[in-house]
Order: sequence, then C-alpha cells, then structure tokens
Amino acid sequence: MDGILYMEDGTIYKGKGFGKIGTAVGELVFNTSMTGYQEILTDPSYAGQIINMTYPLIGNYGVNSKENESSNIYARGFVVKSISETPSNYMSEEKLSSLLEKMGVIGVWDIDTRRLTKKIRNNGTLKCVISNEQLSEDELKAYLQNNDVLVYSVKEVSTKEIIHIKGNGSKVALLDFGAKSNIINNLKSRDCDITIFPYDASYEDIMSINPQGVFLSNGPGDPKVVSKAIDNVSKIIKKVPTFGICLGHQIIALAVGGDTYKMKFGHRGGNHGVYDIDKDKAYITSQNHGYAVDAESVKDKGMIITHINLNDNTVEGMRHKELPVFSVQFHPEGAPGPTDTGYLFDKFIELMN
Repeated sequence: MDGILYMEDGTIYKGKGFGKIGTAVGELVFNTSMTGYQEILTDPSYAGQIINMTYPLIGNYGVNSKENESSNIYARGFVVKSISETPSNYMSEEKLSSLLEKMGVIGVWDIDTRRLTKKIRNNGTLKCVISNEQLSEDELKAYLQNNDVLVYSVKEVSTKEIIHIKGNGSKVALLDFGAKSNIINNLKSRDCDITIFPYDASYEDIMSINPQGVFLSNGPGDPKVVSKAIDNVSKIIKKVPTFGICLGHQIIALAVGGDTYKMKFGHRGGNHGVYDIDKDKAYITSQNHGYAVDAESVKDKGMIITHINLNDNTVEGMRHKELPVFSVQFHPEGAPGPTDTGYLFDKFIELMN
C-alpha cells in the first residue's frame, strides 16, 4: 500500500505504508539511534509524536515482549527508510510491522529519512499528517488543519492508580509522568520498596507512605502543563531526597523557581555526549526530550549545574547547593553504555540512606 507524509509547510514525502491502515496527526521528531526501535516506540515520552528514524534499516531483529518500556505505544506514527519483514534474532517473537498493526500505529517506509531529518534540523520541529490510506493532498491538508497533537499527554500515559512493588530496601515514592519500565527495574535491582503514584497525586498522599526518597520520572510534553506536580515538588524537595530524570529534571527546575524552554528540535537518540563536571568525565547518553532547563534561571535559585551537553552546551544535570536534590536530563536507565551512568541510581540510594 502507498504511504504519504504531509508537513504543515506543504512539503510532501511519498513512500509505502505498513502497520495500521489509517491517518494521524502528530509532532514530527527524529531519533538518531541505530538500535532500540522497540524501546523507542514503547517509551511513553513520545505520546502525540510521529517518530522519524535516521538509521535506514529498521525491524531487522524483530520485537519481543521483554523489551517493551510500557504496555502501549503512545506515538502517533513511525517513519523509516527500510522496514524488514524477515527479522533474524533468537529472541524475536514477531515482526515490527505486526506490532504496529496490533497497537494501532500507522507506519510509512521508503522515505528519505535523513533528508527529512535535515529539514527538521533547519526548520525546527513541525506538525505533520501521516497516512497509508488513499487520501488526496487536499484531504491531507484539511485533516492536518482540523486535528491537533496531544497537548496534555502526561494525563494519558500516567498510571491511574497507586501501585506498590515490595522491596526490602529504601522506600521510594515514584511520581509517574510516563515512567519507562527500565527506570522501575533499576530501582527494583537495588531492592527498593517502590510505590508508584499518578502524576496528579496530592502531596498528602505521596507523603503518607513516609518515603525515604521521591523519584520524578520521564514523561511527554511541556513540563509547565503539570502545574500541580510542580507545586507538590516544591514542597517535597524540602522534606526528602529527590531525584528527577528528563521531565522530572525540568519539573525540579520549575519547582525551585527556574524556567524551561522549547528546543528547536530536541535531543532524541542513544549517542549524545554529556560532560559530568563533578567527575570531569564524558559519557555517551540516551536522550528523548524537546524541552530544556534555562541555565541562568536556576543559578540564583540554589541549583548548581553538574552536567552539560557536549553538542550544544544545554543543561543536562543539576543539584541543589544545600538540599539532597539532583536531576539529569538524559536517561541513565537507557543503557547506551550500557551501565555507564547507573551510578546516578546509586547516588540516589546513598542520599536516602
């Protein structure tokens, strides 16, 4: 079947379709990872977005139930250069195209994804419509104008109920803004007793378990939208050790009175260089975010910048001068090293103890 991608500036890319048959609107972003397409698709932080993969060969090793970062795919679409229908891997359970069809995600392949990436880099993130139905250009334009991307997607991906995972170690309250499974696995592997709360849980409910520490997870969209969580975190950081990753990092910045901003095209991939100032050491990190912390806005709010991005010098980590509070923009659970930045979870355990 045919596939097409229509951008808000009128640019059209034609290819072939796979996955679910349909049409969807989303924010078009690119990811530079060579592997990990299944983890990328099932990362809740991609809610409302259409993912363009720069690496040309996707689906080669199939998919399996063990590698999912969540139980669903919240992305609106998937764009690749070449899709493999004959995966080869001893762990493979099904084809990527079958997973997309089952999860209701629209795919387009045979697109020059690197050319598309250069357009995003030059012009910034753009809204687009993706379709593998037989729609005319006028119909696609009308569909794009009459439909919008998700603007409050944390609500869609967060847990709806409190979940307890028993452990014999430190008692952790995890605020779920779209937490990846591997974050929870990293806490479980350190024997933490974990209670997962919805993103909009009250301060009283969170503190009712007497946590030794609070973990703020990753999640999609603009951190300023989750205003209740920002208010809660402003109180929490004065009471217990707090560790934030990605969206959680941005929420800490806002909670201390700092600011965040939308980036031109964000950071998404498994190959982003980050410099740890305290350790005087560089790491390759996994990242997925379209917003960043304004460095100047937090410096007079008690925060010290601890990590910077080696490509554009944006803030990648910070800690409080006095309180046991720290955060990173990248994903230490993302395994690009694969365990290089796991020390951050150990740091959290030490603070709680």
